[in-house]
Amino acid sequence: MRRYILLFQLILIFTTVFSADKGKIEVPLRFDRYYNYEEVVEALKVLNKAFPELTKLDVVGKSEEGREIYALTINNPKTGEPLSKPGVYVDGNIHGNEIQAGEVCLYYANMLLTKYGENDKITKVVDKNAHYIIPVVNVDGRYHFFTDANTPSSNRSIRVPRDDDGDGLVDEDGYDDLDGDGNICQMRIKDPFGAYKVDPEDKRIMVRIKPGEQGEYTLLGFEGIDNDGDGKLNEDGEGYLDANRNWGYNWMPSYVQSGAGNFPLSGIGLKAINDYITARPNIIIGFAFHNNGGMWLRVPSEKSIYVDPSDIAAYDVIGKEALKITPGYVYQASYDLYVTYGDFDSHLFYINGAFSFTGELFQRESETYREDVKKSQQPGNEADLPRELLKFNDKVAQGELYKEWKKFIHPTYGEIEIGGWVKMSSRLPHPFMLPELVHRNASVVLLAADNTPEITMEVFDVKKIGKELHQVRVRLQNKKGLPTMSANSVKTKLYPQDMLKVSGGKVVAGGKINDARINKVTYKEKKPEIQFLAIPSYGVAEYQFLIEGKGEIIFNYSSLKAKCATASVKL
Repeated sequence: MRRYILLFQLILIFTTVFSADKGKIEVPLRFDRYYNYEEVVEALKVLNKAFPELTKLDVVGKSEEGREIYALTINNPKTGEPLSKPGVYVDGNIHGNEIQAGEVCLYYANMLLTKYGENDKITKVVDKNAHYIIPVVNVDGRYHFFTDANTPSSNRSIRVPRDDDGDGLVDEDGYDDLDGDGNICQMRIKDPFGAYKVDPEDKRIMVRIKPGEQGEYTLLGFEGIDNDGDGKLNEDGEGYLDANRNWGYNWMPSYVQSGAGNFPLSGIGLKAINDYITARPNIIIGFAFHNNGGMWLRVPSEKSIYVDPSDIAAYDVIGKEALKITPGYVYQASYDLYVTYGDFDSHLFYINGAFSFTGELFQRESETYREDVKKSQQPGNEADLPRELLKFNDKVAQGELYKEWKKFIHPTYGEIEIGGWVKMSSRLPHPFMLPELVHRNASVVLLAADNTPEITMEVFDVKKIGKELHQVRVRLQNKKGLPTMSANSVKTKLYPQDMLKVSGGKVVAGGKINDARINKVTYKEKKPEIQFLAIPSYGVAEYQFLIEGKGEIIFNYSSLKAKCATASVKL
């Protein structure tokens, strides 16, 4: 009896410990699962606590429902204050259902911190840059995506009430989880005059009938009832304010751009994030992660908007290499996908002067069930892809992505069937696929961080050309792929240009060297001791000064988005 009592006590202790540890977040973070909103916050706090010397955790602002938006700054104070370095901005989950975007941000933070001091490349990137990471932009959306019943695509918007159907009421007719399983799936009803029949190979698949064929089913749409009695289902759900159509640059009203909101940055959390970014003018590269398609998108989002070829070349340094890191993705201008107004990446580039990428993450075609994964599906049969996706669900995901059709008594339609893809499917990879996805995409951010400007300065030629007059030449070199300023920022005078300042002697003349071999120089008419410039991608800028006097001459280079540099010479 004592042996049984002792065994029972040991089981009880083990169960208690296991229950206490279940869901506990520790460093390094895990990426074989999805974190809900509260767990994302806890993960950020855990990282901050584990690496207090390298991190700072800020509450950027609050959402419409009062949830806090957190930003984690990663910076090594031993190599300088954050604003003295190139800034790398990363965010995700701007749309509430796009949850794996937040996981990429968490993974990037986790990778930088846990491998700092162990991996030379990561250590260099942390020492060189200030990293600003906001894993969840749409905090209300993420919260409700996990907590509420949803389709894979619902809970996308900022939760600002709106009368979608023009009946004077707001958000009164959204989806209804009729069977209470936590998912909003499809409804179908048997109908001999319907437009659909079941696929002969898999009765879960609905295919359109051909002319003259007998119908079997009518699709009724997603789960729901007519809550407002207007004869329609699910036509007035939460929102709709699209968090990626509400930014300031090239904003258009709702009759032009759906989801635009009443005015730019009307989203409370978006305004707070904009203020956060504006207060960090050192940000030179930014990534906004979304969830579907396998794409790297750059500006412009409308074809008529001009982008300087040198800026496209700088984008290409990252974009073309990103394709090799994330095989199967495409790299293109946003408008090649579709035109958008008031989008975040355009705002970041044209308002904040930072190169910006939208990363669309998951490729559903990676859910394969075939011998040769490189061989694409044969065209011509619309059921091929659904069949393979269902086999992937059955054989690889163990049936977790799809709900089998089951009968249900609908209050209006009577006997129907409910089934289809669950909310954690379609636009989201199964958790077993998540580690590779977050690592590859975070590696692209690391590539960009490695390519922020690295400026060196040297005095490369000194000649005495008079009694106390010297000709001094200075070379500034950028060893990396991103320029110190975009061409658009220079052209529009978005912010002050980089500055080269000479002190310690009287500068009689100074200007940019156009051709050192023939001494062709464009001299600045006034205040030649101060030169304004921008150093291009993998570029060099050379300046010549005629300096009168003796002693130490100091050259100081300063930039809003690149680290300062200093050189000196004794005359």
